[in-house]
Amino acid sequence: MRRAALALAALLSGAVEAATLPSRVVLGGECCPGVVWTPDSRSLLFLDGPPARGSTGIYQVAATGGAVTRRFSSVAFFSPALRWAVRPGAGEATTLERLADGRRFTLPTYGADVVWTRAETRLAYARSDTSGNYDRRVTRVFVADVFGAPRLVATLPGGSIHGWLDDTTLLLSGKATAAARDRDLFTLNTRTGARRTLRTALGFRSVTLSADGRQVAYTVAFDSAARNGLWVQGTASGSPRELSVFGSYRWRDATRLLLIPLSTSGGPHTLRQYDVTANAWKTLGDLGDQVRLADWSVSPDGRLLNYLSARDGNVRVLTLP
Repeated sequence: MRRAALALAALLSGAVEAATLPSRVVLGGECCPGVVWTPDSRSLLFLDGPPARGSTGIYQVAATGGAVTRRFSSVAFFSPALRWAVRPGAGEATTLERLADGRRFTLPTYGADVVWTRAETRLAYARSDTSGNYDRRVTRVFVADVFGAPRLVATLPGGSIHGWLDDTTLLLSGKATAAARDRDLFTLNTRTGARRTLRTALGFRSVTLSADGRQVAYTVAFDSAARNGLWVQGTASGSPRELSVFGSYRWRDATRLLLIPLSTSGGPHTLRQYDVTANAWKTLGDLGDQVRLADWSVSPDGRLLNYLSARDGNVRVLTLP
């Protein structure tokens, strides 16, 4: 009851204090869900093609709007720093191409996502069994240096990769055995094998690391009342801290988490900010709109936010207070 009251109070507080944040349309015509930021925070990238564009490719528009130009003529999964193009093949081999010089190597990922370190000199990927109960399927986690051979570092029933904390340590989740009820959320040093469990629960959703890898936010649902909720926790030390709200969240930088609370009123979505260091919330304002399908992201420098408008399907950008 107390937790429900806190959550309601937080939502109401956000609604009362909100002022509309000015935003601008940078892409119109419902063309472009899933846009991503360029590393310099100046532009947005998106996949498009005929009839709106001359050919299929990855296009770019400035964060201030204006002319759309083609950035990449081929379709691929591009690394966050735009150093690599990743092209899964029809079989097990995925080709990775360094954009600076076109040098390539392959890995047997079977089309799995590739998770890069911040320097993009190492990567991780997971291969899972393709049949059987999802919670009991065995996931094998591999790491590799670029142009190097992969190395198996973990075997986990029901496992997932959530990101790199630094150049050597992964954040993973998975079960100790296939029959176990709960999963562990844990760090793994891929060189020494040292492991540190952060939390144990039925499952972890929307696991996201802060920009420096020192904080992690995650949601636990359908577990006990004591475990359910949105949590923030240091990856090196400290206990989990419950935030007593529910919604869609993204890290703005190393210590600030942005959150759009779930709204059942039908009104504009509110943007709130949680400061881990101060353990305090601040309402930044409302969007004057709603976000479609939780399609929003923060620029790498933490200054801008883009979202897909539920009202008209346009991509809008605002400057964060």
